[in-house]
Amino acid sequence: MVYTDRGARHIGERLEIIEWIKVDPGSTYVGSDNRAVMFGSPGPRHEVAIQYSFEISKEMIPLKDVDEILEDEDIHISSESEWQLAYDRGLISAEKGTEVLQDRIHSSYWGKVCDGRPFSPSISNFAICREWKETKASPRFLPLKSEIINMTRIVRKSSRDKNPISPRLPLIAPRARILREEFSIMILIGIIPSFVWAHFNASPGYIETGWPGLVLGGIILGLTSGIIWRPRQPTWWADGSRMYPRR
Repeated sequence: MVYTDRGARHIGERLEIIEWIKVDPGSTYVGSDNRAVMFGSPGPRHEVAIQYSFEISKEMIPLKDVDEILEDEDIHISSESEWQLAYDRGLISAEKGTEVLQDRIHSSYWGKVCDGRPFSPSISNFAICREWKETKASPRFLPLKSEIINMTRIVRKSSRDKNPISPRLPLIAPRARILREEFSIMILIGIIPSFVWAHFNASPGYIETGWPGLVLGGIILGLTSGIIWRPRQPTWWADGSRMYPRR
């Protein structure tokens, strides 16, 4: 029986035509510090400390061509953190298009290991992507089987050793702080303005009899304001093997 290395040569030929850009170790930030429903996106904003060098493809590659290339064990689709580090340094660019990254997400980044590896929680509905418009890229989150996703970038690195002090975000959001924040917003933006309005505009004695409605209306107003606004959330910073929130 005769064996050939035709498949290996084919993969090698594909790799030879890819232009690689070296990216040195460094830190970058991903995630959003805005949790408003309309203008926010998954958070928290957090630092990722990448302690290894890698190479990223200069151009986007069609997804249909990636499977064969990924047979090389040292190559993988770029993680969001690797991509963002290269983008922050001005090493990659495009004018239009949407490229998918290796990461997946459900509703937040809580529980993510922040050392450059991709984020892929057990329950995930969306692929983390980047959308290019006029040489600027912004995060986009698309259903896993979206037809819009057709391009990606690949990364090559010689070592896949895990960082022994990999910092990690807490598994769940700091709910107590968020509840305190929501309570304060309902009072300051909702309930107090409702009573002030009633004091100057309602009939005499209305506050004494209608205060439950004013409280309920204030709560609804405070919660509804979350559609367009919420205070900026802390950014989480890496410090050794721990992550700490700072404003």
